[in-house]
Amino acid sequence: MGLHGDHDMGHTVAGWTGTGVGVLGSVVTGAGLVGGSAAGVWLGGAVIALAALATWTLHLAGWGKASGPRRPGQRHWRTRDVAARDGHPDCVGCRMAGRAGPRTSEAAQVAVPARL
Repeated sequence: MGLHGDHDMGHTVAGWTGTGVGVLGSVVTGAGLVGGSAAGVWLGGAVIALAALATWTLHLAGWGKASGPRRPGQRHWRTRDVAARDGHPDCVGCRMAGRAGPRTSEAAQVAVPARL
């Protein structure tokens, strides 16, 4: 059991790649701001956008994870998620890619009594 107990914090190839590239983009943007370079700010913004695109692409390729905890055998950060082909439940990124996946948070219809 790790520091976080049985809770899976989402350490995946997609997550680490996106974080690394995003930090690099933030550093470039900050250097552009400090240096007074509009080109540096735009370049940093482009690198941050690249981080989001890379994370999404890796997630769809199975190097991300679905929301919620994973089984103990699936918790290593380099474990590929084969369920990503069909889409993860309630995953906005999967739905944007056309992978509907099962929906688990459908709103239940509740009968509301009429006021008298």
